[in-house]
Amino acid sequence: LLASDPQIDNAYVLCRPPGHHAERDRGMGFCIFNNVAIAARHAQLHYGKRVAIVDFDVHHGNGTQQAFYDDDQVLFVSIHEDSLYPQGSGPSSDRGEGKGMFDTINVPLPAGSGVGAYKYSFEKIILPALKAFDADLLIVSCGFDASFSDPLGHMMLTSECFGEIATMLLESIRVPSCFFHEGGYSEELVPFCGLRVIEAMCGIEASRVVDPGDEEANGYGYQNLQSWQKGIIDDVYNLCAKPCIEKHTLEKSS
Repeated sequence: LLASDPQIDNAYVLCRPPGHHAERDRGMGFCIFNNVAIAARHAQLHYGKRVAIVDFDVHHGNGTQQAFYDDDQVLFVSIHEDSLYPQGSGPSSDRGEGKGMFDTINVPLPAGSGVGAYKYSFEKIILPALKAFDADLLIVSCGFDASFSDPLGHMMLTSECFGEIATMLLESIRVPSCFFHEGGYSEELVPFCGLRVIEAMCGIEASRVVDPGDEEANGYGYQNLQSWQKGIIDDVYNLCAKPCIEKHTLEKSS
């Protein structure tokens, strides 16, 4: 619908099971079929769309990366906890191959990263890469397991931060956007995280629903960007984002 109907701006797909770990020949990590990869390929083949995929689930989107690793018509960006799941998957040295070289960007953040590290990653790496790639369609693997209370991750994001991330994405390139529900295993917090994203998609700036967990999470130490986190993110920019931006800037000028 997003690819074919200009009257539809965005959509949220509340799908179960999630999909971003599923590879071409096998399911993995609660995932059977890769919902995002199937949607992106459909938009490519049937509507000729140039697709950007951003995955902010706490686990690396290994299946989505595999699907488009050599494809220069799909930008795949994953920001995830380093060395979590799948083990060893998603290092910053994975940058694509062939025509798709530099169109895969991995941002592996250290455990304990909070709001400051995520916002800096988006501002430094993800948003500039999206603008340079100039996609027709944005697909988001929207996982909430980077939240501060998730039992399967070790990050410190608040529900408010998920809404801010969604707003940054939606305002960065202003193309039809589809958010696919991925992980998130805190029964108490996931509903607030999902609400904040959907509010951002609807343009609601001041929610009337208070998340009681935000006050606790905002009081945690190290929520701000730390020097060692900044160093990692800056290295990823130089290794991954900068070549991607230069590649697509050159394409536009030639």
